[in-house]
Amino acid sequence: MHLYLVQHAEAKREEEDPERPLTEKGRDDIARVSRFVAQHAVPRVVRILHSGKTRARQTAEILADHFRPPGGLQQQDGLAPLDDPRIIARLLAESSEDLALVGHLPHLSKLSGLLLCGNEGRMPVEFTMGGIVALARDASGVWSVRWAIVPDVLPR
Repeated sequence: MHLYLVQHAEAKREEEDPERPLTEKGRDDIARVSRFVAQHAVPRVVRILHSGKTRARQTAEILADHFRPPGGLQQQDGLAPLDDPRIIARLLAESSEDLALVGHLPHLSKLSGLLLCGNEGRMPVEFTMGGIVALARDASGVWSVRWAIVPDVLPR
């Protein structure tokens, strides 16, 4: 199983817009990263799951434009910033399909710690807004980091 963890792209501050939609920079960042990954890593994402927050949904929509998951997009409980990462870990344990999760910090950091280290308090991955971290689970259930792409390493 392959899992793509995506921190939502840059969003407006709450003072600007309480819904916190993506900024133009955020839209551009996730589009560049998605395009690069779709062209070079060829992810086999079946579904993209995102939190209920506007910035995560918009990030997922742009990601889907490039990944074209056959199962589409789906809002998923358990991906909010302060949600317990064990909720998603249980969902992943029952799944074999390749998924992309679009969420927030600190949740994604805790989830990666739980999957990779068995401890949500350990944070082995440094996430960047609009970046993608690819994990893989082997047949024995062990997770590992495959690669990561962040907007700053790609040309504008």
